[in-house]
Amino acid sequence: MSDKVDFKRSDPGFRARAGAWSELDVPERRLVAVDGTGDPNGPAFAEALAALYPVAYALKFASRTAGRDYVVPPLEGLWWAEDMTTFTSRDKGAWSWTAMLMVPPWLDDAAVADAVAVTRAKGAPARLDDVRVLTLAEGRCLQTLHVGPFDAEGPVLAQLHAEVLPAAGLVEAGHHHEIYLSDLRRTTPARLRTLLRQPVRAA
Repeated sequence: MSDKVDFKRSDPGFRARAGAWSELDVPERRLVAVDGTGDPNGPAFAEALAALYPVAYALKFASRTAGRDYVVPPLEGLWWAEDMTTFTSRDKGAWSWTAMLMVPPWLDDAAVADAVAVTRAKGAPARLDDVRVLTLAEGRCLQTLHVGPFDAEGPVLAQLHAEVLPAAGLVEAGHHHEIYLSDLRRTTPARLRTLLRQPVRAA
């Protein structure tokens, strides 16, 4: 069996420095995803995760059985709203989101379908039928590491949109993207490590 792959260590897209926005080119990736709206602290987001994680682990176990093991990648989220100021004001009820987990490049859509079937056989989560494969091609992005509570992201994002992007001659070219490097169940809010990513293009 090959060594276990840990994408947080091997993929540069899972790294950034706190206190600075760096530019990177993100290659096309595939993820298992569930869409929703509203406060991420509410039941809808929890139901999305309850569907995603069993599928992600079924994928991992099938891959390990086939001789290629890996660490399930971190949870990721795309976030948007009709009024984007709701992110700096933290009006979470107005948010739309896609919760997602990366699929390793050596696993195809048939493997995902098999993982969904395995999950269903063990007792289908409420939103299992909403799990889909999302192909995400973000390309040119700015990214930083935020350390601290999620609700402290507002000033960082405000600076990005009011100062960093205009100074670089860039505009948004996709949804706000977060990658959760910490175990949310075991990490205090002050120590949470979250990658903040914004796809961009020339103005």
